[in-house]
Amino acid sequence: MSELSPPTGTGPLAKREARLAWGLLLPTLTAVALVILLPLIAIFWISFKPVELADLRAPEVVLREDIRGDDDAVGDEAVIRYRLRNSSQDQPIAGVTFADTLPLGLNVQEVDPRCILDDRALRCDLGDWDPGTRETITLPVIIEQAYLDGGLRPQDSPASTTGTSSNVLTNATFTLDNFKRLFSGDEFFEVLWVTLFYTVFGTIGALVVGLFAALLLNKSFRGQGILRGLYLFPYVAPVIAVAFAWLILFDPFSGSANALLVQMGVTPQAINFFGERPLALIMVTIFEIWRYFPLSFLFILARMQSIDSDMYEAADMDGASPFQQFWYLSVPQLLGILSVLFLLRFIWTFNKFDDIFLLTGGNAGTRTLTVNVYEQAFAVSNIGAGAAVAVVIFACLLTFSVFFLKYISQEEGL
Repeated sequence: MSELSPPTGTGPLAKREARLAWGLLLPTLTAVALVILLPLIAIFWISFKPVELADLRAPEVVLREDIRGDDDAVGDEAVIRYRLRNSSQDQPIAGVTFADTLPLGLNVQEVDPRCILDDRALRCDLGDWDPGTRETITLPVIIEQAYLDGGLRPQDSPASTTGTSSNVLTNATFTLDNFKRLFSGDEFFEVLWVTLFYTVFGTIGALVVGLFAALLLNKSFRGQGILRGLYLFPYVAPVIAVAFAWLILFDPFSGSANALLVQMGVTPQAINFFGERPLALIMVTIFEIWRYFPLSFLFILARMQSIDSDMYEAADMDGASPFQQFWYLSVPQLLGILSVLFLLRFIWTFNKFDDIFLLTGGNAGTRTLTVNVYEQAFAVSNIGAGAAVAVVIFACLLTFSVFFLKYISQEEGL
């Protein structure tokens, strides 16, 4: 009898199944592209553009229309005034025109040479404008009875404007100035060092404290559930509430922590915990550890409770000490979850912005890369420079993730 060959996946049925699979995945792929890829592409695009906050809106012709003088009686003399300006101080506008329809009953006495008046239809060609250009067009008129009977004013029929301009976000102008400015000084490397210090020690600290908390609550005792709930408080509490609670607690003038230290004789005067270098960086790192250790605690505790207790009973009968049981039995079982937690916490802490911004605003040596993105994009109004810093953050995290998954995870058998 001939042996049946295994399916190769190239038959008509396999092809239809593949098309069906891709069809079912299409909504997911579309959502991923819209939510993740498009913003990422936009950040990369903007990082190579000389764009500032004011450039997010394309240059346009701004027009204000009003009537000056008396227009209450027949024979009154007035002036229709059109005030126009280029909204951009950096970009020109080509082919500027505007058109308007005058109300009935206005006898125009004189027309600007750049304008044409056909019956009541006014059209003006103002040519090309340099950045920041301002123009004023005036039309002297005499009031007639039809104007008073109609009840319409010139501003009641808004004038329309036209003009073409180059949008810095969509044109073909690219530059490396954002990255050159970023790497040209020592400030970037100082910010990078602060980010790495905050991320590495915050991540390791959260894992270590979470591990100790899981060890404490891995045994059953009275009040265990209440204590577990209290351990979750730093993580579930609103960040703005706990941040201001820490600021009040460690305030150099009215904080209870400083009052306690002074009364105990630990320090002769109050300490500005969040305003002095390098203490401010240490404090925000401690806050990071305190706030996010419950996440590590939950995952580690769940993994510890899934370990077979027979191993510990056998080790206890063999005379293994508690530390030996932890090191040789618990740690190998926890390496997988610890690795995943380290990867996730490293990425989240590296991207953390709100904690530092609420505690110090990035002052006193606590400016991280994410805070630098905010300062460049909004405080300095340089969107391109802020996007360049965001690209650097993405590159750092991508490099770390690839290295971690390729080397460290393989060594731990993940």
